[in-house]
Amino acid sequence: METSTEHARFNMIQQQIRPWGVLDDRVLDVMGELLREAFVPDAYRGLAYADIEIPIGAESSMLAPKLVGRMLQALQVQPGDKALEIGTGTGYVAACLRNLGARVISVEIDPALAAEATARLTALKVKSVDVREADGLASAIPGGPYNVIAITGSMPTDDDLPRFQEQLAVGGRLCCFLGTEPVMQCVLVTRESKDAFRREALLETSVPPLRNVVEPETFEL
Repeated sequence: METSTEHARFNMIQQQIRPWGVLDDRVLDVMGELLREAFVPDAYRGLAYADIEIPIGAESSMLAPKLVGRMLQALQVQPGDKALEIGTGTGYVAACLRNLGARVISVEIDPALAAEATARLTALKVKSVDVREADGLASAIPGGPYNVIAITGSMPTDDDLPRFQEQLAVGGRLCCFLGTEPVMQCVLVTRESKDAFRREALLETSVPPLRNVVEPETFEL
């Protein structure tokens, strides 16, 4: 007999993720099977499958499920891919990447979030995810080049984008959020050759910024 949680997970797929253009069966299967509630702070467990961003502390939040789905679909994760995630949060996106077949290095600047994500992933026996406490904006993350890079916080400009693009393998895909409130773009970057990158705007949205990101200068008249 289907439980209320299983029903909520089914509704998340059918009513939130599919209508947002996520039709990749592998992505739908992974998100339909992974226990999202296991990655949500206890105070918000009842909202694990709601169409909202969930606060997780440290001025961070979990991306809404439909946004995770669009990101995963755009990244076209293949078994054996080497994936880098900037902004581990609770570990949910890292687990999705792993269940799509990637070997994952996930970087989290907040020590408490990094420790909690590691504990969750260990408890769920999610292997081949290496959570590292670090500032992903400070320098290149050892272990590259990467086939997939997922940046789960926003950057106000594309000034920081080249440092991530250079960590991509040729043929690699990067998904990030660029811009400032109230409207940002979810962007897919593909490295087509050593020196050539193709950029595609996927959708408009709004997500919290990465910590330590350089804010654009504002001018007052």
